Amino acid sequence: MDVDLADDKHFVQSSKMCARCRGSKNLCGRERCPVVVKYYHRMKSEPMIEDKDISGSSPPAVFVGRYGYPKVDVGPLVPPFHGDTKDLDTPETWVGRDIDDIVNTRTKLVRGKHPVRVDKFEDSDRVIDFTRQMTLSKEPAEVEAFFKKKPGGKIAVSDSVQPYGPSGPLENMDLGTIKFDRRLDKVHFDTDLKATKGVMNLYENDVLISKIQRAFSVGAFGLKNNRKFVPTRWSITAVDDTVGKNLRERVKDYRPIDEYRVYETWELDNRWEILMLPRTWIYELVEAWYPETAWNPHGNDIAIISSHEKYEGRSDYAEIGGCFYAARLAIAEKLSQEKRQAGAVILRETHPGYIMPVGVWNVREHVRDALRKEPKTFESLKEALFYMSTRLDIKIDTWKKYSEVLRDSLYQTRLSDFGMDLSKKSDSQEKDFEFGDDRHWN
Repeated sequence: MDVDLADDKHFVQSSKMCARCRGSKNLCGRERCPVVVKYYHRMKSEPMIEDKDISGSSPPAVFVGRYGYPKVDVGPLVPPFHGDTKDLDTPETWVGRDIDDIVNTRTKLVRGKHPVRVDKFEDSDRVIDFTRQMTLSKEPAEVEAFFKKKPGGKIAVSDSVQPYGPSGPLENMDLGTIKFDRRLDKVHFDTDLKATKGVMNLYENDVLISKIQRAFSVGAFGLKNNRKFVPTRWSITAVDDTVGKNLRERVKDYRPIDEYRVYETWELDNRWEILMLPRTWIYELVEAWYPETAWNPHGNDIAIISSHEKYEGRSDYAEIGGCFYAARLAIAEKLSQEKRQAGAVILRETHPGYIMPVGVWNVREHVRDALRKEPKTFESLKEALFYMSTRLDIKIDTWKKYSEVLRDSLYQTRLSDFGMDLSKKSDSQEKDFEFGDDRHWN
């Protein structure tokens, strides 16, 4: 479909659009997201097993469901083959792959489901104990999974979680010898260490974000009496939020950058243009979803949605959802490494080649990828925006309309314009979200 990008009537911002819900908030009132159901029926995985039992090397990978919370399904993700399978569940290595490759890779993982109450942490059984042990493993874990019936053949897709293959209820499982990651193991056995400090300890010791998220989901961290299982969808955002928030507070102690910067990358038919501004911390993610993309499959207009935070942070959950926190982590990480402060606006154009959601890693890792590259630098915001206008299809005037930070930077006079130092931290009004509260972690 051809869309006249100069015509404002072709852009919509609605509280009930698919781009806001992304299959998680049930804003349309239906029990199951019709978009996700469509993907289930379109993307049938090939039969990979002939009976109810699977033997293979898990990356390691586990999954904690959210339906029926606080009673959820927990279990391993296991491919029906052995070997070095780490790549199957390490999204940090997936930049540069196309959607078909990612889906083909992930659908090799078969999900075992075992019901458990999230708060019955000490009453766990053999399957749960083995699943938790797997998350602490340094290398792929040898697993035998015995299913009650042959796993189904539908692919699971989500905006938050990377796809996986068929699933089925587990009867039992066996686990081979585990070589534990000493960094994860140390935090796991420190039952006097709060979860937030445990997460940051692991991040600062170069443990991959995906590994931290996996262990967080099975309650591997935190005070002894507070540990519980966390649905995978929520654990991903919880870790992104925790690390990003801590890095952001460090960044506020540094002086602002001296120029306007534009970083960019184009992957999976997504265009990422990242603008850094020489000012104190402020951050925004603005996404434009073209018709026939993952979260605008039925629309005739380009759906635009944005979320931002000012210097003090947010007191509510971002409208965009987990993508907001994933991208913020990448921005704060870059500035922390550089020991500088900045404002940041991320403009994301999602074009029709992005046919299905592949997980929030897509945002975190592609923003990280863009920030690893050398930026274009400019002396003025006007020059930076002009350059960005040559890289995006949507006109800059339209982005301004939907971007709080761009409007603020262009038109709002600030005390810093008169030479006053605003880089010192102020008392934050931000609230900590309860990771087990589905009012926040949808």
